[in-house]
Order: sequence, then C-alpha cells, then structure tokens
Amino acid sequence: MLGNIGPLEIVVVLIIALVVFGPKRLPELGRSLGKGIREFRGSLSGENDDDERPEQPAEIEAGKGEQAAATKETAAQERP
Repeated sequence: MLGNIGPLEIVVVLIIALVVFGPKRLPELGRSLGKGIREFRGSLSGENDDDERPEQPAEIEAGKGEQAAATKETAAQERP
C-alpha cells in the first residue's frame, strides 16, 4: 500500500503541511528534520563519537602508580 505513493500524494501532503505549519515555520522544520537524520546516520556509522577514548592499559597502570606514590607521600607526612 505504501509502495504506491506518487507525485500527487506527495504534493497533497506538502500542501497540508504548509497549511498546518505556515510558510515561516516550514523551512525550520525541514532544517531540523535534516539535522536529526544526519545526526542519526552519524551515530550509526560511528562518526563524531563524543565518548571519551578508552584508557590504554599503560595509562591505567601509570594512574595507579601515581595514586600509590601520593598515598605514600601523605602517609610519610603524617608520621612525626
């Protein structure tokens, strides 16, 4: 049923959208819809990942070593 959408049906839908949203609001809706589709495609393909990069094992070990050194320094300072 949806496979038989022709140019006449598309024109009717566009006219209804123009009447409902008005000529000023319709370009804004088109832009936001396009931006949303682009962001969705980008998230599917993995582009522009906002996640932080995972730490490498060497960085994790270095962080543990720094924490241990700081703990030892603090313990040494507390002793009279």
